[in-house]
Parts: sequence; structure tokens; C-alpha cells
Amino acid sequence: MLVLASSIVPLRAAHAQGPPPALAASAVSEQTWPGTRAPLPVVGSFDGIGAVLHAGQAPPRNPSDNSLAVGPDHVMQTVNSEVAVFTKAGARVYGPVGTHTFFAGYGEVCGSRANGDAVVRYDQLARRWLVVMPIFRRAVVQTAAGAVAPPGIAARPGQASDPGPAARPGPPPPPPAAPQAAPSAVPADAPYAICYAVSTTADPTGPYHRYVFERVLFPDYPRPAVWPDGYYLPTSTGDDVIQKHVCVVDRAKMLAGLPATEQCVVVNDVNFLNTADLDGTTLPPAGAPNLVLATGGSQLHGDLDDDAIYVWKMHVDWQRPANTTLTGPATIDVTPYRYLCGGQLTNCVPQPGVERRLDAQGDKLMARLVYRQIGPRASLVAVHSVDTAAGGGGVRWYEFRLNAGGDPELYQQGTYAPDGAYRWMASPAIDRLGNIAMGYSFGSPSHFPGQRIAARLADDPKGELTFRETVLVEGEAAQTSTLRWEDYTQTAMDPVDDCTIWYVGDYLKRGAASYSTRIAAVRLPGCAAAPR
Repeated sequence: MLVLASSIVPLRAAHAQGPPPALAASAVSEQTWPGTRAPLPVVGSFDGIGAVLHAGQAPPRNPSDNSLAVGPDHVMQTVNSEVAVFTKAGARVYGPVGTHTFFAGYGEVCGSRANGDAVVRYDQLARRWLVVMPIFRRAVVQTAAGAVAPPGIAARPGQASDPGPAARPGPPPPPPAAPQAAPSAVPADAPYAICYAVSTTADPTGPYHRYVFERVLFPDYPRPAVWPDGYYLPTSTGDDVIQKHVCVVDRAKMLAGLPATEQCVVVNDVNFLNTADLDGTTLPPAGAPNLVLATGGSQLHGDLDDDAIYVWKMHVDWQRPANTTLTGPATIDVTPYRYLCGGQLTNCVPQPGVERRLDAQGDKLMARLVYRQIGPRASLVAVHSVDTAAGGGGVRWYEFRLNAGGDPELYQQGTYAPDGAYRWMASPAIDRLGNIAMGYSFGSPSHFPGQRIAARLADDPKGELTFRETVLVEGEAAQTSTLRWEDYTQTAMDPVDDCTIWYVGDYLKRGAASYSTRIAAVRLPGCAAAPR
């Protein structure tokens, strides 16, 4: 495992144009009208894990931390510390069980307890499933103890992670015991960890190779990305520090069930990082670095707006780790924006009949940063939540296209805000024809929070979502127990046709004490036939 230091120029200094223009300029990119086309029909819809369907005796913890992966025949969902597998018609195949079930028999670090923020991906290139679970509480030390990591050190140096024998997830465990209170202080040398499970086949209930990579820094908010040379995983040291990490593990070794290594870089004074996640089976150019993007500003410094997106390139060299680099940031000028709700862990999204308002996570690019190669063209699609001129919340979205040098350039942008309601915490997708869709939460003072999706065809006017939003599920009640709402939602592309777009998000049923989740799918016209 290689550990790297990164010399980073503060974002404001890197942006030569100086402070952003007045926020009023953001209205230039706002789409204040609904699309002209009829809403997309829903081609699949069912409830996932939540108030009704859950492991043990109590509903899963809040926020839901929704993550979704879709394979040839199945849909896998994680919600905070639980995981389940469904058919595409919604029949339950496995679970819900604790996320640690995938690591049963693999030692205490990963197998002793269910953990939140677990996320899933389906690797279309290899036809394998990937489960990633962070360890936030003190773990068992497996590698040699080390000193406290200084800035620039993302993980404890040590041995390659030995996957051990592949194993099936096994039967659901008994209901977990009541959670124990976390210690008030964690010793400076206590390790955290990231656990990986990689399936050996396309069967999500079949055997998995399991890995653990220990960390000195807290590995919060992981958002894995599939890239040909590795599985990339940006994380954060915590909500009260401006320190982020980009790590990558050796995908080829893990697919083969061989001992694998991890390489990491710590980046100070930046927002949450997002790494490019490949959709489809057309590869980027050979040796292309992974692209890492972030919004500007800094909530902890009271800087809530910007007029650029920041980009790094990460090149990993598994044979000569000293050649691994993270370069940047470069800036991409965009229409000025201001974080919805003033950033994360704030509360501004209203609900009918109650004082409780919801968090919008407005400071960060949301999962996923989608990369799609369409012939010679490479596109990146990204979204975040912003304030709007009408006083609500809008989905700011971008399509970047890579130039001949492999650098992303802004091709189009928009802020979907057809009225004064709140649209927030979105997740985007781009199908094999270049059509774009994005699912998001929707709510207002007169509308309980639910889930919707809007879309556009590849040749539509730039910056417009031309399909009126499709209602995926209507909320039936307000969430009053906490301001936390989801933390993230997620799209997933169906590998069977590379056209069907799946999405998962929260809503509350009438009279329920906790959230439910809805898994739904849409498909844009003209992209219905399988590509192979």
C-alpha cells in the first residue's frame, strides 16, 4: 500500500478570476419552465428497505444512505447498515441483513457488526458486484501499529490485503444486539478501515472475495467508482475538518482474488471529492487517469458560493507506485451558484404542517460523477443542489466533455427550477445514446417530500430538461424525528440494455415513524433495444 502526500493550492487561489460574481447571476442558467415533453413512463417500481422491510426488530437508522446497483437479473440496495437483493420485478431474493454479513468469517474488523454508509456498485466491465463498507468505530489492529498520520497521509502503511477464501454472504443473522455507546474519545493510533467484497460471478448471492484496508483517518461518506485500473474511493476525515481523501485499490488483483494493495492521497482545503464512475462497456482511452471533481467554496469558512468546478487527475501506477500522481486543481468556469440551505447538516427544506425542515447536503457534488464513452466522445455528468431565484431549491447539472488532451470542458449546464418548490439531493445518469436523466427529492410547504426524475434527449437544446418530471413516489407524511434526509440518492444503469435508468430515494408513508425507500426505473424513447 502506497501513501502519498499532495501539495494543493487553496481553491480560491487556484481560481484566477477572483471572487465569484453576485449570486443573482445564477438565474442565467435556471430553467424556470417544465419540459415540453410528457413525463417518462415508469417501467419498474417497488419499495425497498425501510419502515416495512428491514432486518431485526427496528427500522434501519437515519439517514438512509441509499445506494443501488443493478446487474443482469437483480437489484442490490444498501440502506445505512442493511443490504437486500431483489429481482427487477421487486421480489425479494436475499435479506435484508446487516452489511457485515458479506464479511462473515473474515475477522472482527469487517465481520463483527453492521456499519452505515455501506455502498454498492455493479462493475459492468467484469460483470461483478462490489460492496464497500467503512469502519467508523475502533477496529482490531491487523497490521503493525504506526504513528499518528500527519497531513498528506491517508492510510496506515502496511501489508497487502489478503482476501482469504471466497465465501457466500450466508443466511441472515439473528437480530443485532442493542448498539453500544461509542467511546467519547478515540486513541490517536486507533485504526479505521474500509472493507471490500467483490463477487466471483454475476450472482449477487454467490461467493465474494473479501478485503480490508486499515486507515488512520476517519473514512466518512465513501462513494466508490469503477475505472479500468482500479476501484476509486473518495472519503472525508469528518464534518468539522476540510480534509478529503482519494484512494484506489487494485481492481485486477481483487477480481482475481489475489492479495491487493491500496494507494491514497489526502487533499486539504477542498470540498467533498467525487471520482469518475464508468458507465457502459466502452473503455476510456488506454491509460486515461481518473477524473476527480469538487464544488468550490467552504462551508466551514462561511464561503457558500463559487463560479467554478474544480478538477484533478489521478494516475495510478501499480508496478511503480512512486509514479502515482494526483494533479490539480484546474478550474472549469460555470454559472455562479450558492449552496442550497447553506451547505450540509443545515435545515431549510420545508414540509407541510410541521416546523421541522430537512437537510439538503448543498455543499457537494452528489453521487455519482458519471463517465460515459460514446464513440470518440467522452462525457462527464455531475449534479449538486443550489439556491434558486424563486427562493426554493434547484438541481444544478453539468455535462463536461473531454478535449483532445483529456481535460474536461463545460459543454452544457442548467439549473432545474421550474417553480418555487425544492428539488435537491439528485443523482444523474447518461445512457448509451447520450440522453441524460436525474432523480431527486421533491418537496415544498404544501407537498410532502417524495422522489421525481426529469430528463433530456442528447440532441435537445443545451441546458434544458425537456421531459416534464416523472413522479416516482409521492410522500405521504413529514419527517419529524430528525433533520437528516437520505445523505445521498443514487442512479444505476441497467447492464442488459444500457438504457434503463434505475433510481432509489426516500419517502414517508402515512402514519409511519420512519422512512421507506422507493426503487424505480425509467427509459428514454429511442433507447429500448439491447446494444448486443
